[in-house]
Amino acid sequence: MAAIQIYVSRKNFDTQKAERFFKERRVSVQVMDLKKHRLGERELQAFARGAGSLQALIDREDKRVKEHPAAYYDRDSLLAPAILENPWLLRSPIVRCGSRVAVGNCPEEWEKMLAE
Repeated sequence: MAAIQIYVSRKNFDTQKAERFFKERRVSVQVMDLKKHRLGERELQAFARGAGSLQALIDREDKRVKEHPAAYYDRDSLLAPAILENPWLLRSPIVRCGSRVAVGNCPEEWEKMLAE
């Protein structure tokens, strides 16, 4: 089985649910705090492919994100540098297993990751 990585931009209930989900199934995970671990361009593109687009990665419900101009960008070429500079724009958690990516609270997707 490929390693499970949980990318976290902030601690929230969805992040705690993801950590608990894998802990209950005795699956070791690597938690990547995006405040300490700088996200690379290739990682961001892998997330975008897994989520469908860079737009799907943005946490549009967060008040702080709504105040940032990047929340209103419609082109990925503008959005990518903003996300790399401000990882707190991302929805949390982003769970990655190989090339599979699940954004937010997605227990069904996490189950599929474990099944493969």
